Parts: sequence; C-alpha cells; structure tokens
Amino acid sequence: MMVSLKREREAEVDDDDDDEENDSDDGVAVKIGRVRAAEDRRSRHCPYLDTINRSVLDFDFEKLCSISLSHINVYACLICGKYFQGRGLKSHAYTHSVQFTHHVFLNLHTLKFYCLPDNYEIIDSSLEDITYVLKPTFTKQHISGLDKQGKLYRAYDGTTYLPGIVGLNNIKANDYANVVLQAFSNVPPLRNYFLEEENYKGIRRPPGDIMFLLVQRFGELMRKLWNPRNFKAHVSPHEMLQAVVLCSKKNFQITKQGDAVDYMTWFLNALHGALGGTKKKPSSITQAFQGSMRIFSKKLPHPDLLPEEKEALLLTEEYKEQVSDSTFLFLTLDLPTAPLYKDEKEQLIIPQVPLFNILGKFTGTTEKEYKTYKENFLKRFQLTKLPPYLIFCIKRFTKNNFFVEKNPTIVNFPITNVDLREYLTEEAQVTEKCTTYDLVANVVHDGKPTEGAYRIHVLHHGTGKWYEMQDLQVIDILPQMITLSEAYIQIWKRQDCADDTNDHKEA
Repeated sequence: MMVSLKREREAEVDDDDDDEENDSDDGVAVKIGRVRAAEDRRSRHCPYLDTINRSVLDFDFEKLCSISLSHINVYACLICGKYFQGRGLKSHAYTHSVQFTHHVFLNLHTLKFYCLPDNYEIIDSSLEDITYVLKPTFTKQHISGLDKQGKLYRAYDGTTYLPGIVGLNNIKANDYANVVLQAFSNVPPLRNYFLEEENYKGIRRPPGDIMFLLVQRFGELMRKLWNPRNFKAHVSPHEMLQAVVLCSKKNFQITKQGDAVDYMTWFLNALHGALGGTKKKPSSITQAFQGSMRIFSKKLPHPDLLPEEKEALLLTEEYKEQVSDSTFLFLTLDLPTAPLYKDEKEQLIIPQVPLFNILGKFTGTTEKEYKTYKENFLKRFQLTKLPPYLIFCIKRFTKNNFFVEKNPTIVNFPITNVDLREYLTEEAQVTEKCTTYDLVANVVHDGKPTEGAYRIHVLHHGTGKWYEMQDLQVIDILPQMITLSEAYIQIWKRQDCADDTNDHKEA
C-alpha cells in the first residue's frame, strides 16, 4: 500500500515537472512570436522610407564598394546613392549609416532592402520601382507589344521618353560604341532575345571564359534602354563598356575614340562566339544578320613581268578563276574616289553617288583589284542568300602608314523599298521570295577622321517616326534629312511577304 502511494506521488511530481517544462516551452515560443511580430511590424512600417532620394539613384555603374572597391556583398545607400560593402558591425555600410544617419540600403545582388544600423529587412511594396530600375524584367506579352505602340512614358525626373529611344551617356570618347549599341537595340529579334535573360542564362561556357560577360552586360543594357519605368530618360553604358574594354584586351576603350565599323565587327563576332555560335551552329547574331555570297577570284601576274610571261601564267591552273561561297555579317560598299577640283567659289565640291551605284559591286560582273602583301587578285561578287537584317558599311576611311583619309561623298539612298533582287545569283532569285528592304538605322560620322563624332538615326517601329541620337541628345528628324548625312553604317530590315499583306490589310 505504501509503495503504491509513493509511486502515485512520484507520478504526480513527474506530471508537475512536465507541466513546468511545457509552460517553459510555451513561454519561449510566445517570446519568439512576440519578437517576430515586432520585427514584422518594424519590417513593414520602417520610419525611414521617406528619406529615400530616388533622384540620386543610379544603377548603371559598376557595383563596387566606394571604399573597399570590392564587388562582394555590395549595398546601395538609398539616401545618397553611394555603394558600400556589408551590413554587419564595422562594415562600410554600417559605419556610413551611423556616421551620416542614412538608414535605408539595398543589397544589389539579392534585391532585399535593409534598415541600418538596426539591421532588419524592410518589406514594403512601395520600393518595387527601385528594384525594377535596378533589374528590369520583361514578359513575352510585353516584348511582343514593344513595336506596336508609341506611348510616351514619364521618368521619375519628370522627363518624357519613348522606351528604346533613350540617350546613352558619353563618358569621354565612347560615342563610336554608343551608336552601334543603339543600332542593335533597335533590331527587334536581337533586342527581344536579350530582353529575356532566360534565353541565354543556361549557356555553358568553359571555366575562366570572360567573353560571356559581354552577353550579360549587353542584355542588362537592352533591358535598361527599353525600361518603361526609368528614373531618368537616359542610360549610362558604363558597365557594358567596362566589359568591352576587358574582353577586347583594351583594343576598344572609353577614353580613346575608336572606329564604329571596327568595333561593330569585333562585337558581332565576340557575341556570336560567347553565345556558343560557330560556323555550323547559329546564334541570335547570325540568325539576324548572316547572309552568303559567291566570290569569283582570279590571281593576277606580277605587273613587272613581260607580256608573254603574263600570258603563259594566265594559262596555268593557278591563275584560273576560282569560285567559292562565303558567309557575311555585313557588306562593305566602296565609294568612288572623291574629286580634288574646286568650284568657281574655290570651295571643295562634295560629290554625291546613288546607293545603287555602289551596290553594283555585287552584280557578279563588276571586277575590283585587291592587293595583298605578295599577290594581287581580281574579284567579283554576287549574293546567294539575304539575311532578315542587312548591314551596309560604307567605306569612308583609307589608312596608310602616315595618315587616315576620309571620303566625304554623300550617298543618296531611299529610306524604303530598296530591292536587291538583281544582286542575287540566278538560282537565288528563284529561292529568295522577299528581296526588298527598308532602312531602320543609319550611323553617321561627322568631322575629321580621327577627331570626328558619331550620331545615329533610328526608326521607332511603334510610331513610324525617325529620331536622331547623339550621346544624351534625342530629337525627332524628318526622313528626308537623313539622306544628307555622311552615312557610315546602315541597317536595313527585309520586308516580310506575310507582314506586307497584313500591313496593307491594317492600313
């Protein structure tokens, strides 16, 4: 009997202990819950949101801490716009928050907002416009409608702008690159590919391959140029150009004027390779711009040889005409030599030439001599396949060991309905259904060869209007004014047969 009472008492004691433990656990849970609730209240009701200064926020520059110059764990102060590393005790962001009483920070990688020095995350939907400016995103529906409307948007600074028709900052001497970037941003299939990061996010590159940085930076720039919710009506290409300097091994720089055609050639090939493209494997670059041509090449005897020696050589296999097919990303058009005479007022005459005259290079009958270090060749060309977007490079500059000379000849060209059928081989004329092109971009070089400046004319597909952009300056321009410029690079869009009929129906 005594034993059973003892056991009952022990059981009661054990039950009491369990109750105390349960009370203790519940208390901790309640305390944790209260802390979380307080934190949640604080997170959702941060008192410092009205100190954010959106007018100083600029996410176009390299994401480096302004003190340590590190790109790891960088936060942007949303009050002064500066970048700082870390947010823990003694970090640069923490010190800045205490020293200047700036409290709201954005992690540039995770896109999360924090209040310092209290170090809690801020959750507030009113901050979504800031994350969108830092990392704009586009849905398929949004992308498909870009060229169907011409709605003006208002930036945070009050200026109105058309997405895509946005000025690019000239940091020092990078206008040669700006015009090429602007031209490509107005080629819809290329633009659409880069607006969706998912298109190229999964491309595998070898370890240590830095060229993919070009793809990432170009995609970021495209999304900023076409962002309908910008804080300002211009964009700085600083990060894009930093990647260009690095990937080109300083062949193209921000501080030194370059040649737009040289830059475009390198950039197209570098992007094609970085996207995993090869001679056999296409990329978004080759799908937009690659055509093909037939080259007829004939080796010429040395001019110092006797006539009978030349005749003997011309009968050999080596000097017979060779035929080869080649792809191209752009066509080089040669200008006639500019005359040196002056008119009666002693002013140099600026000659003019129709576009179709210089396109005569591709009739298959026009021969031109090409000199190499050792040998001379006579070549003629004919097109075998036309790309959706055709790039013309008008050869304005001739270089020798002493100086660069510029040919100022004005090329007269229509803005629309340029038919290239006569420059195709006979078999290509049968297979190529659509051979008519409309101009969509026109890059101009003004001034002296090494000291000149670049500007660009682009067609806004939504409004059908032309705009001239020179660095930050954007103005609308009449189409007939475009043909008076010293055109250097042109991009032409092939009229799609199906689209043509649809356009007529809509009209």
